[in-house]
Amino acid sequence: MYIIGENIHIISQAVKDALKNRDREFFMESAIKQVEAGAQCVDLNLGPRKKDWEEVFPWVVESVETAVDVPLCIDTTNVNGMEAALKTITKAQPILNSTSAEAERLEKVPALAKKYNAKLIALTLTKSGIPVASDDRVNIALETLIPRCLELDFPIEDLIIDPLVLTVSGCQEFCPELIEAVRTLPYAWDPAPMISVGLSNVSNAVPNENRPLMNRVYCAMLMGAGLQMMIADPFDEKQNEVIRIIEERDESTSLGQLYIKIHDRIAEMEYPTIDDVDMSDPEQAAVWKTVQVLLNQVIYADSYLEQ
Repeated sequence: MYIIGENIHIISQAVKDALKNRDREFFMESAIKQVEAGAQCVDLNLGPRKKDWEEVFPWVVESVETAVDVPLCIDTTNVNGMEAALKTITKAQPILNSTSAEAERLEKVPALAKKYNAKLIALTLTKSGIPVASDDRVNIALETLIPRCLELDFPIEDLIIDPLVLTVSGCQEFCPELIEAVRTLPYAWDPAPMISVGLSNVSNAVPNENRPLMNRVYCAMLMGAGLQMMIADPFDEKQNEVIRIIEERDESTSLGQLYIKIHDRIAEMEYPTIDDVDMSDPEQAAVWKTVQVLLNQVIYADSYLEQ
């Protein structure tokens, strides 16, 4: 699993403070720790920075590149900020996050990625929003995102489709459809575009104590559908252990056996069943309840683990 470390994000008060104080050491240390924890790329989500983008984006890029050699993912809606960052990068091939199928962004952002030899994350998002159905998201990629890249002679091998994870709290019906979109999108073109998601989006608005479990279970399911790249928290050791268990087929624990079974069921285009679970084990029971919620089989509530 290729992990793009998500921890330099403007939603964090610590990141806001570090930007305000121009705390170079904060960004260097964050990048180093994420890479040491297993991130193969570092996401820089600084927001649009409408007033100070011309100074901030190059400053953060230079700070992080001083500390690590991995690719940087430039994550902003500010096209000018994107270019300021891309001009500054001197090391690995960057990732530009993101374009959508909206006309203005589709015109500007892929051309920018082409100009600076960046990989491009493209969202299955149109002006009317994110469709629920898997097929509709795949069609956005087929009919709009990929054709624009072909028009620019942008390498499809450098295109990364993001079919958009939405929170189970309020958008529960999207969760199983996203699994099918991840499964289908690699067959949308030859050569196949890469697929990535923002994993922790699924647990936005979920109580903090339940978020890691929600993320881990969804990760196992998405890996079963073929996911090999995600923006995620590299510091979540239990998440990393689930990835290791699945990749190494480590059946040495009963919980590990369950995660492998969840992965395999999804890979076989089936749903996990209660027969896969030892309900007398509280950890397995919690995983099973989470599976049911993510498959939209049980209506989500903040107290779902207690039911």
